[in-house]
Amino acid sequence: MKKIFALILTLAMVLSLCACAGVQDGGEDAGSSSESTVIGDSNNDGQIEVGTVEDVEVNTATEHLDSWEACNSGNWEAMFVPTEISDRAIDLAGADITPTAEEKAAMEKEPAYGQKIMYLMSDGCTSGPTIADDLGYFTEAGITAEGVKGTSDVEGLGTGQVTVAVGHLAKMLVPITNGVDLTFVGGGHIGCKSLYVLGDSEYKTTADLKGTKISVPNGIGKSDYNITALLLDADGIHYKNDVELVQVSSDACITAMENGEISACLLSDSFAYAMVKEGKLRCVRSLLDADFQSEVCCVVAMNGTYVKENPVHAKKILQAVQKAHSWVRENTADATTILLEKGWNGGNYDMNVMLNNSMQFGLSQAFTERTIKAYIDDYIRMGLIENMTDPAEVLELAWTPVL
Repeated sequence: MKKIFALILTLAMVLSLCACAGVQDGGEDAGSSSESTVIGDSNNDGQIEVGTVEDVEVNTATEHLDSWEACNSGNWEAMFVPTEISDRAIDLAGADITPTAEEKAAMEKEPAYGQKIMYLMSDGCTSGPTIADDLGYFTEAGITAEGVKGTSDVEGLGTGQVTVAVGHLAKMLVPITNGVDLTFVGGGHIGCKSLYVLGDSEYKTTADLKGTKISVPNGIGKSDYNITALLLDADGIHYKNDVELVQVSSDACITAMENGEISACLLSDSFAYAMVKEGKLRCVRSLLDADFQSEVCCVVAMNGTYVKENPVHAKKILQAVQKAHSWVRENTADATTILLEKGWNGGNYDMNVMLNNSMQFGLSQAFTERTIKAYIDDYIRMGLIENMTDPAEVLELAWTPVL
């Protein structure tokens, strides 16, 4: 009987990990005829982070075009050409981050001295800590590190199970105001998410989406929800009053759009790229549009208590992660080769080189701080932050510039 019970329990656990996707909106299912097989969801946020198609055409573009124009001009790759922003990058690619004698003496006095740090193992655009460990940058910085899986970035950081992670600013900011013990210490990259409709749909711009349902794949109140709210807000569209945001998993969005259950879906560009090339999808708004290239998408975040108690350790950890980010930005082709070999990117090589370059990994402290301040103002104005009204108080919680 014990063996039978164990088998039943195991089967139940497997089935719980293979649930079908659908709209979580009053119990009505969308795309329920196809099973959800989310690929590359290594940070447990319910979204696809890596490409899935290897045989896809990738052309060369040299001048940036915003999403709508790039998609409708037949020059799709132009959206992925980054605009020039003078102070956007942090440059640590060739830096020696070995602790100085003064830093080493200070580290020895901190509670974390001699203890292993835990970083969240993730792939795609959030793999900075994993790359840092693989390239030996944590060791160079005087830190012993180990990767962790099986938790989300917010939960892992907030509980102290994880010391450092890279994740969407859009997802982490509200939990900070609700007492989750995490703080931002640096900027990861720009871009990576866009709003897509069917290639032959009647929806041409965000204005056409008014009165419709839009999918935010990783759930209400999470990063996709907040990113979509910001994209719409930039065009004067209110995320609650003008549209209805619902949850349909990334791999079920196409079916849901074809069935008329949703009008659009926020997707990672690596997942959507091939479908745009074949005419299946069309992009109507993107974090890579010129007005969003001056804002951080993903940030380097750490457990808040750890940073307060161990400021020098926190500095060295961030240096290691940002050295990895800088290396990816300066050596995008070589970095992409390693990312594909390790399984941290997926799909076509040329596509991944282009997308990795578009995200401009490794952002300066000043650039990151400007974005955080802007997001705080927007979140309070839009009602995404509900329990705090003073931007300065939110900034004190959310931003700890250890460099």
